[in-house]
Amino acid sequence: MSRGTRRGLAALVAAAALLAALGTVFTMTRSSAAPATPTTASAAVGGAKVECTSKKPGLAPELSRDIAHALHGRQGAAALAVYDRDTGTTCDYKAGTAFDSASVVKVTVLGALLRQADEAHRKLTPKEVELTTAMITKSDNEATSALWRQIGEDGIKQFLSLAGMRHTVPGADGAWGLTQVTASDELKLMELLTRKNTVLSAHARGYALDLMERVAPDQRWGTPAGVPGGTTTHVKNGWLPRENNGWRVHSVGAFTGGGHDYGMAVLSQGNRTMDYGVDTVEEAAEVIHRDLAEAG
Repeated sequence: MSRGTRRGLAALVAAAALLAALGTVFTMTRSSAAPATPTTASAAVGGAKVECTSKKPGLAPELSRDIAHALHGRQGAAALAVYDRDTGTTCDYKAGTAFDSASVVKVTVLGALLRQADEAHRKLTPKEVELTTAMITKSDNEATSALWRQIGEDGIKQFLSLAGMRHTVPGADGAWGLTQVTASDELKLMELLTRKNTVLSAHARGYALDLMERVAPDQRWGTPAGVPGGTTTHVKNGWLPRENNGWRVHSVGAFTGGGHDYGMAVLSQGNRTMDYGVDTVEEAAEVIHRDLAEAG
């Protein structure tokens, strides 16, 4: 075999080896870029379960366990729902259970008004700006009643239908605080406010989130408990004492900026005091913030 032939064969062998190596690298790169398969885990709390699903390895069992631990032994009844877009995570605990809404329904009232304004291709009037600001930032009840009457039951129901909040039932005879809500539907509303959709315009979503960001300092308890630094918090709380099932204490929140994009709804009733209900909500919120922050 001539020297030239040997050189040619060596070149072919080297080229073949290089192609094989490149194929291996390509296969490994393509494999590593494949989306993670979601995993589901659950943990028991009494006779129910906290169930979480996540694309982030190890996060679902950690969240379900920690939420269950936070709720274990708490008096009364609680429900929650969570989403985190970055890790493809959701959590659910009795999220279909109905509760008297108290003031968390005020975000729904705001959404319904903004939808009507969008449909009419108009801005909010100065009076509507005054009423919505008082309703969300100060939880003003008179402002809420005025807007509830203006929107009308049909307007509220139309918004609920468009938003996919099919288990929310408006309170009868103007009793907006007795609207029946679920953690699942409240979370849908938080998701609606924080992503592009056909129900609310970008301007409407921005307006709602701005008001929820400016809630009065003494009403910023609940789901913001334990929120990571640098995160923008959008919150609305509700509290209502009744003869049956004690205090209703609820909190819904969306958390954006600083690399975060998640939300939660925590509802409770049967609390002996308002403070006890706040503690229940905050103990659950704290572990959710912590686990999502560590996973990020």
